[in-house]
Amino acid sequence: MEPFSCDTFVALPPATVDNRIIFGKNSDRLYDEVQEVVYFPAVVHDNLGERLKCTYIEIDQVPETYAVVLSRPAWLWGAEMGANEHGVCIGNEAVWGREEVCDEEALLGMDLVRLGLERADTAEKALNVIVDLLE
Repeated sequence: MEPFSCDTFVALPPATVDNRIIFGKNSDRLYDEVQEVVYFPAVVHDNLGERLKCTYIEIDQVPETYAVVLSRPAWLWGAEMGANEHGVCIGNEAVWGREEVCDEEALLGMDLVRLGLERADTAEKALNVIVDLLE
């Protein structure tokens, strides 16, 4: 079976029962690719000179990271989707553009999902983390 779509949705109050927020995402990964649900606890990083190994590159580590639950392909450092201890949720989506593809290794969109969740306690801060890393 070929992948068909990759969609994310959110339902917000007042459209939900008891003012709940519902977040969901399906993945367009191949049906036989192992997708695991993993938990990483919050960590205070004492050695600020340490580098963080993402999927393909290393970046600077931050002083503190938040606890996250992620759904990710088993081979990948990043995540298709996840949530952190502050209730921030992010889902990865493919975005097609017209820019030339760079041959240099870089952060993947799924790395940015995990980094946004680990480093931000609000959705706005997660957006800023991701934009800063892209720049």
